[in-house]
Amino acid sequence: MRILILGGGSVGRQIAEALKGEFEIVIVEKDEIRARSLEESGFSVVQGDFSYTATLLKAGIERADAVVVTTHNLETVKKTAYIIRTNNKDVPIIALLPDDMPKETLEDIILEEFEKEVRIDYGIYPQRAVTDAFLRTLLQLGEKKNATLLIKKLQAIKEKTENLLILTHDNPDPDAISAAVALSAIAQSVGLKPTIAYGGEITHHENQAFVNLLGVTLRKVSRGSYEIRKHSTIALVDTQPNGNLTVLEPEDYSKVQVLIDHHQIFQHLHDLLPDDAFVDIREDVKASASILTEYLKATNIAPSERLATALFYGIYTDTKKFSKLSPTDLKAIEFLAGKVNHELLDRIEHPDISTETAEILARAILNRKAYKNVVVSNVGFIRNRDALAESADFLLRLEGISTVLVFGIVEDYIEMSARTRDVRVNIGAVMKDAFGDIGSGGGHATMGGARIPLGLFKLARDKNSLLKLAEEAITEKFLEALKIKEQG
Repeated sequence: MRILILGGGSVGRQIAEALKGEFEIVIVEKDEIRARSLEESGFSVVQGDFSYTATLLKAGIERADAVVVTTHNLETVKKTAYIIRTNNKDVPIIALLPDDMPKETLEDIILEEFEKEVRIDYGIYPQRAVTDAFLRTLLQLGEKKNATLLIKKLQAIKEKTENLLILTHDNPDPDAISAAVALSAIAQSVGLKPTIAYGGEITHHENQAFVNLLGVTLRKVSRGSYEIRKHSTIALVDTQPNGNLTVLEPEDYSKVQVLIDHHQIFQHLHDLLPDDAFVDIREDVKASASILTEYLKATNIAPSERLATALFYGIYTDTKKFSKLSPTDLKAIEFLAGKVNHELLDRIEHPDISTETAEILARAILNRKAYKNVVVSNVGFIRNRDALAESADFLLRLEGISTVLVFGIVEDYIEMSARTRDVRVNIGAVMKDAFGDIGSGGGHATMGGARIPLGLFKLARDKNSLLKLAEEAITEKFLEALKIKEQG
């Protein structure tokens, strides 16, 4: 590839140095001393004024594959572009332009002055380029700041103990699990011995495949267990002290030194945690895995293929298959993309469905009740909490349905999963409004969940009465929060 660089000043020389050895470079420079210096540096140089036809012909303009015009003088740029196009109508022209002048404006000026259409292929705007460079650097510093503060906190923990308990929410999904594994890798880099734990169940068949195929080691813990008590330091990932995290006693919150999440900030959160805790909660980011990927990148910790695959899938699931992405999510995907095992991804995304999940899905379909474009379904007593989310996802695909709530009774709780594709509804806010005062509820704009202790519902005469009572109360509160009147 033959490239003409018009102007051997600081800009032209730096471009030539960068491209040296990659392409055939010819520099056109008017100043005799500068031209000689370039020749002595090993460049092919044509001395002369590049705004003259004879000079460009001598430089071989008709054989050029690209022309770079490095002068800031607009009059020279106009004349040079006209001469280039007269002698080579197809060669790409790259020119420096004033920041307030689109290249189309310069093309119009040349047409008016020379009565010839001249195409400028690429305009480079120096001031804008400098501003963009500063912005990129400042954004990188912002990313590194959080990672640096996390490393400092982990190092401070290491001075007091070797062990770190990393907790996810009770029923961890791929986002929570992959984020916890990434934090474990970062903790190990400073010499800590982390343990990843959760308090509920991993029953969703995709989540089970995710854990098994990627070889993730997780430990199940219970409230007040020795595993929690023996750790003096706790990190929370993809969760906060709320209804989705039930294994901690109130006194355990004083041990929480790290909290990383992307959900809405829990009320009075900072009153529960130590003042010196590292807290990074970003509600604009769609996946905790994206935040942890940013840390890995900023701390130069290269993720293994399995960790990269886990993080990539965690982002994939929490962003609704990459349909809702923040800048942080996009950067994380770009960083991970070349490190992912796509065969493993396919096996995780398409595992066999369990018989129990199929039965709960069948119940959700059969028991559904429609209220305008809203569906509420009671699946009764179950063990597989994650089947609620799968059922809600399926029901949302029904024609004419925009919002779904599926609930069931798991041990001593009424568990709920909600979905919406109605842009006017923030389902996370709806769940919090409907059930926050009698349990816990929340989530994102398109997906949410809630948990209610059975409490007074246990006073029902039998299981059928309990289910009917729960269904009436939940439906009423859900529709009220949606501002929909119950219909038959």
